[in-house]
Amino acid sequence: MKKVATEIIAVTVGPSASQEQLRTALAMGADRGIHVQTDAETLPIHVAKLFKAICEKESPDLVIMGKQAIDDDCNQTGQMLAALNGWPQGAFASELIVEDGSLQVTREVDSGMETISMKTPAVVTADLRLNEPRYATLPNIMKAKKKKIAKFSTDDLGVTMKQHLTIKTVAEPPKREGGAKVADVDELIDKLRNVAKVID
Repeated sequence: MKKVATEIIAVTVGPSASQEQLRTALAMGADRGIHVQTDAETLPIHVAKLFKAICEKESPDLVIMGKQAIDDDCNQTGQMLAALNGWPQGAFASELIVEDGSLQVTREVDSGMETISMKTPAVVTADLRLNEPRYATLPNIMKAKKKKIAKFSTDDLGVTMKQHLTIKTVAEPPKREGGAKVADVDELIDKLRNVAKVID
């Protein structure tokens, strides 16, 4: 334990049931929680604006988020928050070292592993390999019930949940046709040229 953090605040946005996620985070070691309660559909831009308002209230040195949502796989909220705050960001972090107010973030890129340095405050989005979360033990689960969770509405934070996108339709991709065997290379070339029309 390097104990570089003086306080850890867990934050979530969603309906009242989302509070269970905060209780789990508190049982795993977070000091307190913030629940932005809303039943409205949330887009990444909404969450980023809500987090920006919380950053203005709490003045954190570091915001750590998942790299992408599990529902829509958007991979946008962390980047949007960094842009709204004007903070540096390290996306897809697989290693994070904190030293004297600066961060060393190792992240996977197409060509391999890249290490970048940035000043705080900053936003880091976590890759699966960044850390292995601790288990919530029964004593800590009981203690988490007494830890404070502050509740805000979107109006409290001055964010309007305007819908920017409308889903017109959702359809399955076309079914894949079965393959075919060919007798020799000449027949393969003929099918590629005359049937699939992928070569001249």
